[in-house]
Amino acid sequence: MSKQGRLSVLLGAAPGVGKTYAMLEEGRRLLAAGQDVVIGIVETHDRAATAAMTEGLPAIPRTLIAHRGVELAEMDLAAVLARKPAIALVDELAHTNAPGSRNQKRWQDVAELLDAGISVISTLNIQHIESLNDVVEQITGVPQRETVPDSFLRSADQIEVVDLAPQSLRDRLSSGVVYPAERIDAALSNYFRLGNLTALRELALIWLADEVDQALKGYREAHSIDSIWEARERVVVALTGGPEGETLLRRGARIAARSAGGELIAVHVTSQDGLRSADPAALAEQRSLVEKLNGTYHQVIGEDIPGALVAFARSVNASQLILGASRRGRLAALFAGPGIGATVVRESGDIDVHMVNHAEAGRALALPPLTGSLTLKRRILGLVVALLGGPALTGVLMLLRSPDSITTDVLSYQLLVVVVALIGGFWPAVFAAVLSGFTLDFFFIEPLFTVHIHNPHHLLSLGLYVLIASLVSFVVDRAAHFTRAARRSAAEAELIQTIAGSVLRGDNAIQALIDRTREAFQLPGVRLLSGGQLVAASGEPVPDNHHTTIRIDEETVLELHGPDLAASDQRLLAVVTAQLSAAIEHQHLALTAEQIEPIAASDRVRGALLSALSHDLRRPVAAASAAIGGLRAAGAKLSAEDTQELLVTAEESLEALATLLTHLLDVSRLQAGVLTIAALPTDPAETIAPALDELQLGPGEVTLSLAHGDALAEADPVLLQRVLVNLLTNAHRFSPADRPIIIGTSTFADNLEIRVVDHGPGIPLEKRDDVFLPFQRLGDTDNSTGLGLGLALSRGFVEAMHGTLVPEDTPGGGLTMVISLPLVRHPSAQKDDS
Repeated sequence: MSKQGRLSVLLGAAPGVGKTYAMLEEGRRLLAAGQDVVIGIVETHDRAATAAMTEGLPAIPRTLIAHRGVELAEMDLAAVLARKPAIALVDELAHTNAPGSRNQKRWQDVAELLDAGISVISTLNIQHIESLNDVVEQITGVPQRETVPDSFLRSADQIEVVDLAPQSLRDRLSSGVVYPAERIDAALSNYFRLGNLTALRELALIWLADEVDQALKGYREAHSIDSIWEARERVVVALTGGPEGETLLRRGARIAARSAGGELIAVHVTSQDGLRSADPAALAEQRSLVEKLNGTYHQVIGEDIPGALVAFARSVNASQLILGASRRGRLAALFAGPGIGATVVRESGDIDVHMVNHAEAGRALALPPLTGSLTLKRRILGLVVALLGGPALTGVLMLLRSPDSITTDVLSYQLLVVVVALIGGFWPAVFAAVLSGFTLDFFFIEPLFTVHIHNPHHLLSLGLYVLIASLVSFVVDRAAHFTRAARRSAAEAELIQTIAGSVLRGDNAIQALIDRTREAFQLPGVRLLSGGQLVAASGEPVPDNHHTTIRIDEETVLELHGPDLAASDQRLLAVVTAQLSAAIEHQHLALTAEQIEPIAASDRVRGALLSALSHDLRRPVAAASAAIGGLRAAGAKLSAEDTQELLVTAEESLEALATLLTHLLDVSRLQAGVLTIAALPTDPAETIAPALDELQLGPGEVTLSLAHGDALAEADPVLLQRVLVNLLTNAHRFSPADRPIIIGTSTFADNLEIRVVDHGPGIPLEKRDDVFLPFQRLGDTDNSTGLGLGLALSRGFVEAMHGTLVPEDTPGGGLTMVISLPLVRHPSAQKDDS
């Protein structure tokens, strides 16, 4: 059997970072070192530098597979296996083979090579990892259908990230190294955005860091290494559900933040029966705090709390463990022995343990109340069974009595005690045990029909019987208590899960909470009032209006109509009210944001208009004044042509001034709340055409590349046309005469994009923010090019339509202005869905 080959994977954040080049470079190095290296398959994508690296490397010819009349070139797996090199270079691990191939996926081809003892060096992009597929789609908006299972990738002997800074990759793309010229602009504006590349790079590095962490953990387990390796600072905080939890978490976060890459890990230990005392509301709040501190929360099960804490800390390779100082009093510590903290310190080994003092330290815990585990009805029923069952059992045993039946008699009464314990709990069972003891003595132990016992051994046996019966009663009672509490815990968990599910499904969170509260506590009615006004209700109030009032905040109260809740229900009620308070706060924030948004949008438009007016008003006023002043001064001395030219100048200037004043009037209307933004489903082509007509730009000056199909943008057509006029004016001003302006449209994720591309001098990166500031002329229209609303006004209009206006580099030089607007569905599509 051949020795298994080794798999090395070069992982990249995006196409073009240099994975294939690095693979070929490694292949050439190994070939020079005397290794038997062949190219199984390499995709150069017509990149000259990559193709040059293949020279001198032996290559297996590809096999051609016919599919639908087209011949597709794939790796010849059989030929590689027959050649049996030491190392095969196989590009694009996630590739889907042509139909009719030996395997469906290329990673399956690689698996066969490895099984044959051939080592493989391959390449993969982060978006093709199965577990990250949905995450990458959320980032880029592009679904990936070719994926590699995580299990196969994690089995690789070596994974190396080929890293390249996002801006460097965009520069490489702009220079034509990655894609041909016709694909560059679309790539830069979509998948290869700076934000996308940054997120993908972070995702690749995090995935590899986790993989290295798992590899380190596996190595330590394989070599039975229990000592802590402080590769990074991991701080574990033990939570009990007590009020000291917040103090411990913040202390742990500060310790973790002292070192780069430090992790905060919170853990809560519950007993195996799930009944250990803890405040679920406090734990929920502390878990939320853990998330805010960028930590992780874990819950483990174990009866030995110190052992469970230390075992968990070792499992995550923790360097430090934080516990709160004991809340037991000195007397309790004296009789109960060493507490959890002392035991953890003793067993922690090389883990640093911090005992943090807090306000609750040293406070003795109150004993639980002495109450039965079962209802009063069950306890009374148990007593009835003991009172009736005892005489009945005695009568039966009297009829069957014999000199050797004493053992049967004792076991029969023992069974009665167990039955009473199952029905009525501890105290009825103890009563049955004592009663049956006297019955045994009176009816079955010599001398009969007296409570006097001649044989001391019989007295000892009777005493042991009563003791055993009492212990059995105690165990049965505790089991009933645990069962009841476990059922309640399951019900509480189900309630919380149901509430969370209602919110996640988009249901009204407050109404869902009210409905579930009434159902959980079996109340006739539940109402939520704010300022005396009804907010939500479920069920109907009771006729006598008897209810319990729970205050949620200063204005909001929760009314529980019906009988008072038991003390055992208060814990769950605290969780519900905490969730209700959070839901109310979220609703208030959402309502406030909704109310502020129209004001903010109007303010952005008003601000943009005023800024534009301030620097466009002076030119028409000055021109009109100069023309009229010239006419008045020269009078009849001017020729007819000069007079006409001054009149035209004055007319154009006054028209421009009238337009500006109209805008100013619109601002006043907007400020008064009588001018609104008419956001309508808009086809960008219907606004591009009038903007070109207004500027009198023909086919020789503008190239259209409209690829949005029938998609519509949610926009104000009039405002969008004004934005396009301004952007086209700037682009026409700066573009060379022989390079037409390009207007392109496309859809990306939930947005429709309009790109105005020029090939002029562009704008330096450090000055791009300046072009959107008022009172500047860099990249904006100057005083000789007409009205011009300015880029400040353009961005204000676009943002008022809930969009963005962003400058980008044009490949080969120039500036591309990208308008991104919310995408709406086509009316025909909406009609089809209805």
